[in-house]
Amino acid sequence: MDPHQHSSRIVLPPGGWASIVDFLCERFPAVDREAWIERMERGAVTADGVEVHRLAPYRPGAVVTYRREVPDEPRIPFEETVLHVDDDLVVVDKPHFLPVMPAGRYVEETLSVRLVRRLDNPDLVALHRLDRATAGLVVFSARPTSRDAYTRLFRDRAIAKIYEAVAPPLPERAFPFVYESRLERGEPFFRMREVPGAPNARTKVDVIERGDREWLYRLEPITGRKHQLRVQMSALGAPIVGDPVYPTLRDEAPGFAEPLRLLARELRFVDPLSGVERVFRSERQLGLD
Repeated sequence: MDPHQHSSRIVLPPGGWASIVDFLCERFPAVDREAWIERMERGAVTADGVEVHRLAPYRPGAVVTYRREVPDEPRIPFEETVLHVDDDLVVVDKPHFLPVMPAGRYVEETLSVRLVRRLDNPDLVALHRLDRATAGLVVFSARPTSRDAYTRLFRDRAIAKIYEAVAPPLPERAFPFVYESRLERGEPFFRMREVPGAPNARTKVDVIERGDREWLYRLEPITGRKHQLRVQMSALGAPIVGDPVYPTLRDEAPGFAEPLRLLARELRFVDPLSGVERVFRSERQLGLD
C-alpha cells in the first residue's frame, strides 16, 4: 500500500441514497464523484469485504472500507516526546496542532502514524483521544493481549486527568469550585453547546497563577464530554486563549501562530496488571503573556 493510503471504515446509516457513491459524495464533499469512481475502479472501496463498483446500490448497515488518500499533506513542524515505553503502554507528550488519529487532510502527520514508524510497532492503538488543538499526554496500548485491561480504565473513568489552560480572569469567583452543565451536540456537527436540563458535564476549576490579563487555570474533568473544558470555560466567561470554536466559530490563525492554550498536564491511575499507582506529567509549559 502507498504510504499516503490508510484504510477507514464506516457503517452505512439509514437513508435514501440510491448508490454507495451518492452517499460518499454527500458525506465527504471534499472528494468529488470522479475521484470516488476512480478509487472504486482500482478496488480501493469495499462493502462487507466485496469491491464496490460505481453503480453499487446503497445498503444501510453495510460496512464500507475505503483507502484515505492525501497526496499533498502539510507537514506539522512540531515533535512529540515519548515519555514512557514498556511492553504494554506508551505515553507520549503531544504538541499542539498534531492530530492523534488520521482524519481529514492528515494521515502521515498524525501521532499514531508517527509512533508506529518511530517505535516499529504496528500494534500501537491510542486508548483515548486528544483534540488536534490540545497539547499534552496521550496513552497508547502497545500490545493486544493487555489492551482490554487498560481500555476499561478509560471507559470506567478510573483515570484522574488534570489539564491546564490559559484564559481571562474570573475575579468574581471563589476557587476552587465545581462547574456543572448539560452538553449536547450543536451546529455544525463538531461543536458542542450547553442546554437546559440535568447536568451531564462536571469540571473542577482552580487557579494556579494570576496575571494581569490572563490566568493559568487547573481543570479537572469529573466527566468526559467532548470539548467539555472548552465549552464550560467559555460559558463561565473565560474562553481558553486561542480557541477557534468557542464561544464563536472562526477561522484558525494562519500557519501555527495561535495555539489553543490547553494542556493535558497529568494522568494518574492504578495499573490494572501490577496494582502500582502510575503518574505521568507533561513536560510542556503554557505560561502567561
